[in-house]
Amino acid sequence: MTKQATAAFERYVAACPARVRPLLQELRAAIVSAAPNAVEGISYDMPAFTLENATRIGFGAFKSHVGFYPGAAAVKEFKRELASYKTTKGSVALPIDQPLPKALIMRIVRFCGSRSKTRT
Repeated sequence: MTKQATAAFERYVAACPARVRPLLQELRAAIVSAAPNAVEGISYDMPAFTLENATRIGFGAFKSHVGFYPGAAAVKEFKRELASYKTTKGSVALPIDQPLPKALIMRIVRFCGSRSKTRT
């Protein structure tokens, strides 16, 4: 990760409510652990990682949840494991009053990284 990307992430986190900051840091660490060669940046004004296969995974803070954006194929693939979370076609809402499912997040990131460049 570049100093510039780290600084951008730190600015994003600093602008968020204090109670959500640790979750953002944990989510970032889980993504980095699962995809150590991913390129960190900001996309759509939120932290994002571009995986080696050009897949982008983003996340962001909201009032009652952290949004995790692994894409439609990942949400579909992990539908059963994500059943207790609110999902849309390509996103997962992770409540801020619950621990992050770090192991699941890491599996999702690895799944995304193993897919071909085209996403559905």
